[in-house]
Amino acid sequence: MERHAGWLVSGGLVLCIVVSACLGRYAIAPGVILRFIVTAMGGHALSPAQYDMVHAVLTGARLPRIGAAVCVGAALSVSGATYQAVFRNPLVSPGLLGVLAGAGFGAALGIITNMGTLGVQALSFTGGIMAVLFGVGVARMFNAASVLMLVFGGLISSALFTALMSMLKYVADPQQQLPDIVFWLLGSLTQVDVLRLEIMAGPVLVGIVALSACGRMLDALAMGDDEARTLGVPVVALRYGTIGIATGLSALTVSAVGMIGWIGLIIPHVARLLAGPCNARVVPLSAGLGAMFLLVCDDLARCLSVEEIPVGLLTDLLGVVIFISVLRLLRRGWRL
Repeated sequence: MERHAGWLVSGGLVLCIVVSACLGRYAIAPGVILRFIVTAMGGHALSPAQYDMVHAVLTGARLPRIGAAVCVGAALSVSGATYQAVFRNPLVSPGLLGVLAGAGFGAALGIITNMGTLGVQALSFTGGIMAVLFGVGVARMFNAASVLMLVFGGLISSALFTALMSMLKYVADPQQQLPDIVFWLLGSLTQVDVLRLEIMAGPVLVGIVALSACGRMLDALAMGDDEARTLGVPVVALRYGTIGIATGLSALTVSAVGMIGWIGLIIPHVARLLAGPCNARVVPLSAGLGAMFLLVCDDLARCLSVEEIPVGLLTDLLGVVIFISVLRLLRRGWRL
């Protein structure tokens, strides 16, 4: 199963993308999508009116949203897998060093100061990076080489920026600004368009490839700092470099779509059940699984009710169920 996990996940991701393109208020049959592709390549499978309709639905709304779900799910999952490997703790998630709290504070600040959508995203990304830098700075004040101090620094940073965000929510206009802050914190893919997807996709792809390439060194780091050094692994550079890339991925995705939790915590565990403990396999596999999970959650968010449900709520609800199931399987020693 471990040898074929990558192919299974790749096939499942393609299937999820096709299904997601079909679902929505205006349902499109898979055959229509195939004929649309043939027509786009110069054929005549659809009439001009049908082609224009399908083109408007797919390129104007669904494909950017599907691309965003793939990017965000993959980035958060890979970040979670990297954090868990670096900190040697299976309960670590991308929010450990305060990136989620910092991004939330930055977004709230942008909403209160009426910075506009791009301004909110820029401040959210900046806030996430600042929160992590603050947490790392606290750790370096005491012991730069200690993983435990990094955790403590992250907890302090998260508490600080959560308090600052609460202060902004307290002073926000309850009629206009506060609902916008709350909705952003719930997470949603509704605001993603082609331009924002293009801005996000490149850095996400580079970050995922870079972290996947570090998989073997992360395996060495899991044995301990001294053992990793004897194998020629630059421990400090690897630790802070991977933390920096994972933090950048998390901050970028949070700034684009808001708070979406649990993906970075549970998906790496599912990847380990499928592919074993080797980070060289777990990290790229987490990308595919995370993309699939967020696509499924977004499909449910679009289709379960007349009013769209914030996707962050569904990732929380489904994440709890999946995490409990994974824990039960792990306690029984189950492996595929």
